[in-house]
Amino acid sequence: MRAVIVAAAVAFLISLFGTPIAIRIFSALKAGQPIRTIGPQTHLGKRGTPTMGGVAFILATVFAYVAGHLALTTLPDRQIAQEKPTMTALVLLGLFVFCGAVGFLDDFLKVRKKNSDGLSAKGKLLGQLIIGTGFGIAALYFKSTNGQTVASEKISFIRDVSWLDVGKVGSVMVFVFVIMAMSNGVNLTDGLDGLATGASILVLGAYSLIGFWQYRHWCGDDDYRTTSALTEQHCYQVRDPLEIAMIAAAAAAACVGFLWWNTNPARIFMGDTGALALGGLIGGLAVATRTTLLSVIIGGLFVIITMSVVIQIISFKTTGKRVFRMSPLQHHFELAGWSEVNIVVRFWIIAGICAAIGLGLFYSDHLAVMG
Repeated sequence: MRAVIVAAAVAFLISLFGTPIAIRIFSALKAGQPIRTIGPQTHLGKRGTPTMGGVAFILATVFAYVAGHLALTTLPDRQIAQEKPTMTALVLLGLFVFCGAVGFLDDFLKVRKKNSDGLSAKGKLLGQLIIGTGFGIAALYFKSTNGQTVASEKISFIRDVSWLDVGKVGSVMVFVFVIMAMSNGVNLTDGLDGLATGASILVLGAYSLIGFWQYRHWCGDDDYRTTSALTEQHCYQVRDPLEIAMIAAAAAAACVGFLWWNTNPARIFMGDTGALALGGLIGGLAVATRTTLLSVIIGGLFVIITMSVVIQIISFKTTGKRVFRMSPLQHHFELAGWSEVNIVVRFWIIAGICAAIGLGLFYSDHLAVMG
């Protein structure tokens, strides 16, 4: 627990005090966010607000992870089995950084061209595909000393579903789909001051709790299994759950520090740099904790907003009519007359409810098994 707290604290402080530095740097570089003229006219007043702020919380998370590992060296021998960086950390942080790099390229092109046409949709998807495939292979083909991999060949809900075995190739395909879906889901949610940041804090916080709970009931902990007299049915077959908890907590805390400057009126935007990074990390956490299908509930707000776009496109292409005034969904409510702050707070509530339901389902499975 100490390592998780240290990582979260360091991430929060670096992000809180590092984001103003990012604001000054990106402002000096004139890296202002281009605003589309189509859409809510209130957004035009945000023109020139520095973007690419995701760099701040990405760096904060990486440095916090290092600090968390330094804290592990002070723990008793039994608890420092994960004091060295693991494949789990490489996969999760790799997704975080490289998905962020794709977003950074998109933001850079927008700033350079001085319009909202950054990286093409195909280019963005290709980048996500390459990153997802690369880290998917690492997650499936690189085993720990006990034979455990970061991802599983089975599709998971709260644990692996035994009859949903898709094999290694199928599992890599599922991995890529989850990364791409979550990355674009968070990206679509970003658009109002603090909306994606606050929702991501709730989802990452949930995964931090899941990771730590799995660490406390981990099949890889021989002492726990011996003293508890539990079988593999009662513990969690995951790899490096303490790493998962540490990274999720650090990312959540880094987002809290960033939200101080990103909330309405935002002094900096996370941009695609931050949105794609957060989505990639959340997708990686879902796979690593064996909660792939549960992530649809935990990240329910991202799913709802993504579906609003899908529904809008299908409706317009098939009937010529729009279901919403504008998509993604948050802009529909803006055009309906809701204030930006009201939309953000109410969507945060929805995100919190989804995360709470997901955690409830996760814990109820533990109670059912133990019962």
